[in-house]
Amino acid sequence: MKYRNTILVFFAAFLFSTFSMAQTGNIRGHVYDDATGEPVIFANVVVDGTTFGTNTNESGLFTLTAVPLGNYKLKVSYIGYEDILIDVEFKATSINYYKVNITASGVNLGVVDISAQRQVARTEVRISEIQVSKKEIKALPSTGGDADILQYLQVLPGVISTGDQGGQLYIRGGSPVQNKILLDGLTIYNPFHSIGFYSSFETELIRNVDVLTGAFNAEHGGRISAVIDISTREGNKKRFGGQVSASPFMVKGLFEGPLAKLKDDQGSLSLVLTTKRSIIESTSKDLYNYAAVNDSIGLPFSFNDTYGKLSFVTANGSSFNFFGFNFDDSYNNPLVARIDWTNSGGGLNFSLLPATSNLNLNGLVGFSQYETSIIEADEDPRESVIREYVLGLDFNYFFNNAQLDYGIEVKSIRTEFEFTNPFGVSLNQFQNTTEVSGFLKFRQSWDKLVIEPGFRMQYYASLGEFSPEPRLGLKYNITDATRFKLAAGLYSQNLIAASNERDVVNLFNGFLSGPDNQFDGYDGEPVDSKLQKAAHVVVGVEQDMGDHFELNVEAYVKDFSQLVVINRNKTNRGQSDYSTEEGEAYGIDFTLKYKKKNLYVWGTYSLGKVTRFDGEQEYPTIFDRRHNVNLLATYTFGHNNDWMVSARWNFGTGFPFTKTQGFYTDISFLDGVNTDYLTQNPENVGIIYSDERNGGRLPSYHRLDISVQKNIEFSKYMNAEIVLSASNTYNRDNIFYFDRLRFERVDQLPIIPALAVRFNF
Repeated sequence: MKYRNTILVFFAAFLFSTFSMAQTGNIRGHVYDDATGEPVIFANVVVDGTTFGTNTNESGLFTLTAVPLGNYKLKVSYIGYEDILIDVEFKATSINYYKVNITASGVNLGVVDISAQRQVARTEVRISEIQVSKKEIKALPSTGGDADILQYLQVLPGVISTGDQGGQLYIRGGSPVQNKILLDGLTIYNPFHSIGFYSSFETELIRNVDVLTGAFNAEHGGRISAVIDISTREGNKKRFGGQVSASPFMVKGLFEGPLAKLKDDQGSLSLVLTTKRSIIESTSKDLYNYAAVNDSIGLPFSFNDTYGKLSFVTANGSSFNFFGFNFDDSYNNPLVARIDWTNSGGGLNFSLLPATSNLNLNGLVGFSQYETSIIEADEDPRESVIREYVLGLDFNYFFNNAQLDYGIEVKSIRTEFEFTNPFGVSLNQFQNTTEVSGFLKFRQSWDKLVIEPGFRMQYYASLGEFSPEPRLGLKYNITDATRFKLAAGLYSQNLIAASNERDVVNLFNGFLSGPDNQFDGYDGEPVDSKLQKAAHVVVGVEQDMGDHFELNVEAYVKDFSQLVVINRNKTNRGQSDYSTEEGEAYGIDFTLKYKKKNLYVWGTYSLGKVTRFDGEQEYPTIFDRRHNVNLLATYTFGHNNDWMVSARWNFGTGFPFTKTQGFYTDISFLDGVNTDYLTQNPENVGIIYSDERNGGRLPSYHRLDISVQKNIEFSKYMNAEIVLSASNTYNRDNIFYFDRLRFERVDQLPIIPALAVRFNF
């Protein structure tokens, strides 16, 4: 009898729930900039006179669920735009879609909308996650006269850069190969140019950047440290226009416009093309000859980037984007080496909004390729190629105060790698592998608590290994101004770096898949799993201090339980090509922001420690910077804020390095006991390193960058931007590396003034 009563109770509850859902309705829509048709991110959307509200996401999409049936006024607001009220209707039988166009107020209100960010912070976990807009990127001092996402990433807490050349990023204890960088969903393996000021990504095309420095949730995988997810915007849906610009570093152009204009009751078809080409290799011979290699070479950096996108948006908000890119880079110094690399690819991403369902479908079909090669005077050439084909489907389901995300992804990856170590032993790998992953993430919010449990399953076909990876994110609003947050997860990856981590600077960044054959770990025992694995834990506090200050504190631990590395000490073909290490990274990051009227000040301090254990000794990594400080200030003034002055100061303690003990003639013993060392006449000189790995420290690094920008309006759609900038303003001699064989100190770039002009039409 008691079971019968229980069944009746559950049946009654189900009927009540079904009846309640039938008495409510849902709507969704997009918020667009009326002048360009560009989606407005994080706009506030509220059912007027009620407590029902939400914010637009990274695509400008909003969804309101479980609102009582009837007709209402919907209020949409965002800083810098006029508020708007529109009529909406919540129905039980269908989900109405609304296209909302909001008009700019005509007043430049500064760089950051703190009020909008605070509202999102109260309802989203977003721990170890920083969202970056184009406007924030352009608020930085424009090194070389051109603002770039790489310059912004170098300011973020927990992010370490090697400096002016090479551009590699180390994020909370992870090396570059452990960071996944996505462009519209496709993996970009090395998007940073050899001169460490710029990336391959065009700032004017960026819609949003998500920087996940650790403990990211289940929608991302395949890397064990961090994720940088970059999404680009569509072309202008209302009119044709563009931009041309020139500086001593590069020239670039952008053209965009509608092939079919966006209208209230119709969709749109738009196009955007952008290209940039470096000229610093030529201009430096005259303008920066004091920093050049010599009078004939100049600064040995060159790059050429091209990106294009064709976008179709339907009347009900569904979208289809066809895109392609090619990014070329070269470092050509006859005294050292020639290094070339290329990123290329393209694909289709789409978003479908079914008219009768709360379900959104997002998909990606694409291809990405990375090729690199190096030719050194006294070394054998090295080459690396990686090709990746990807198919992914993600689903988002919205219901009352909750969201369910799930998806599947299939990748086919081919790696090609050719390398000869100092002992003359070759390592050649040509491998095909398949990775299949699926994820599930649920978000539920209450009055004070937001919780995001997730689970990801990775399958590595070449290894025959499954990797179950639980994830968790949580935020508790202690008060409206104080929030506690926590995140944790397990992570894995199969990709291995081919670069040499003994040196701080290494422009050759090759990749190869993890070994599918059995090999021994650092303890001499066969490894049980060939995957690289890590566990993350992050805890933090957000504090709003009055109307103008924000403080964010996060402490983190990353435990790298297994790292697979190339065995560079292999002296004969019978030894394993690979070995393993363990690692640990932990630290604490502080971020303080101040925003009032036209002044924006941002300060970060990071305290961290990163170590590895190779079976013989525990040692600091080459990117173990104990203290790192960034101070940024931006001030706008003048008529309609048409002047902007910005400055950034960075301080970092010195990187570790392994000391030199001596030198030897590099004789190959590939023939074993039959080697006649008396008749060999080797040309190469080998280096004897200290037994204490990374036992020395380079000097501290600090640099001040400043820029002044003036905007000149000619008409509604035509204006010019003039930027005067200086990098390393007080001409600090920051060490780049020490040439052990020539016994010479090589410094990073000296003071680099620049004048850039941009014309928008």
